[in-house]
Amino acid sequence: MLNGINIIPLLFLLPAGLCILLILFRSRVLNAVSLLLYPVVYLAGTVKLYLYPEAGSPYFQSDPLNLFFMFVLGIVFFTVTLYHIRYLRHSKALIMRQTVHVILFLLFVVCMTGVLLSQHLGLLWVFVEATTLISAPLISYEKSKSSLEATWKYIFICSIGISLAFVGIILLTLSGGPNNSLFFSDLYRNASLFSLFWLKLSLPFILIGFGTKMGLAPVHAWLPDAHSEAPSPVSAMLSGTLLNTALFAILKINKIMQLAGLGTYSHVLFLLMGFMSIFVSAVFILRTNNYKRMLAYSSIENMGIITIAMALGGAGAFAGFLHIAAHSFSKVLLFLTAGNILHQYNTKEVSRVEGILRQDKMTGWLWIMGFIFIAGFPPGPGFISEILMVKSFLNMKYIVLMALFVLLLTFIIFGLARTIFKMSFGQGPVRPAGKKYAVLEYLPQIILIIVLAVIGIFMPDIIYRLIQGALGCI
Repeated sequence: MLNGINIIPLLFLLPAGLCILLILFRSRVLNAVSLLLYPVVYLAGTVKLYLYPEAGSPYFQSDPLNLFFMFVLGIVFFTVTLYHIRYLRHSKALIMRQTVHVILFLLFVVCMTGVLLSQHLGLLWVFVEATTLISAPLISYEKSKSSLEATWKYIFICSIGISLAFVGIILLTLSGGPNNSLFFSDLYRNASLFSLFWLKLSLPFILIGFGTKMGLAPVHAWLPDAHSEAPSPVSAMLSGTLLNTALFAILKINKIMQLAGLGTYSHVLFLLMGFMSIFVSAVFILRTNNYKRMLAYSSIENMGIITIAMALGGAGAFAGFLHIAAHSFSKVLLFLTAGNILHQYNTKEVSRVEGILRQDKMTGWLWIMGFIFIAGFPPGPGFISEILMVKSFLNMKYIVLMALFVLLLTFIIFGLARTIFKMSFGQGPVRPAGKKYAVLEYLPQIILIIVLAVIGIFMPDIIYRLIQGALGCI
């Protein structure tokens, strides 16, 4: 179907055309068709780019690194869309408001795709900022006081972060002297000629700037509020894809540091922010009484794990890429299931939710399966990634760091287990079911469970080759 079609322009032009149609012909059916069509084309297009690489333009090109992230984005986008169609059907919002929401949702994916395909650092920065502006109204869709507060907090903190990243890019440009091109190919080729003073100075600004969007501590404050207050499909996209795009930007900069001989310097900063993120998550997961907020802190933890893995290099970096997929799919599974729980109980407070398995067995078991995968238990890929990281710690003789890593993860798993099992079991009263659940409120999670189990048990060759290709680009 896509033979002879240039995929990269299609990924930008198709949603633009759909948005025009949505504006002209406001319809719930058209909203649903648009939401479903784009992720199907996105996944098919990503497969085509993988099989038949496309040169694109100097500004947008595919490579093994962005293809890995695009596969993760495509799978998350498709499963979230299935759930989102049902969510909008239940929504009481007027058709105009729903249409604007769908348009912004499509543009949000376009902006993230722009980040991944950008071959120019300035253009990448523009698209990262655009993801903030486009996704902010998605967070406040319910128009509650708390969601509006979370939205403004998100805009304010992430805008400051992206401003710091801009300062870092200016400092990086100064380090290049006359080699002032911001195309990544030129930056990589000339990295060994850069001034180490300016390059060292640029990295903390860039890491804190993009790390804000990635949700790394200590610049994570927007994330728990935004993830907990957004509609569940939006929370799933924020956690499963948006954080990855910020990580992608950091990995592109990290390669410049390594080519300039500053790999150790950047990895020390990675380890520092990674462990700080896991520590913050461990503290707050044990204290929170909001199950969506708990999932948000789990996202901070997993971004910390991935950052540490990238700092370890070798098998650790392989584990990092595997953990990106494990976290994205597991967290989407949990956030969508949290949407079912919210629909049934009409509360986000852990203390007011009990006996999910008595209320709705399917949701209860999806909730438990989500915990198994996010906690890194077999048969999930998170188990393999964390074992590889422990092995990397031992190989590098980082015994103290390994012990701290395992200890913090133990606290986090305990906190998650205590909350999720308390909510799932118990003798809470069975509440009126309200509107009957449809298959689309279970099917996306079931698809993700199958994907996670297949990766964790069989490690398909395509997954292995995708990760190896991505490793060759960092």
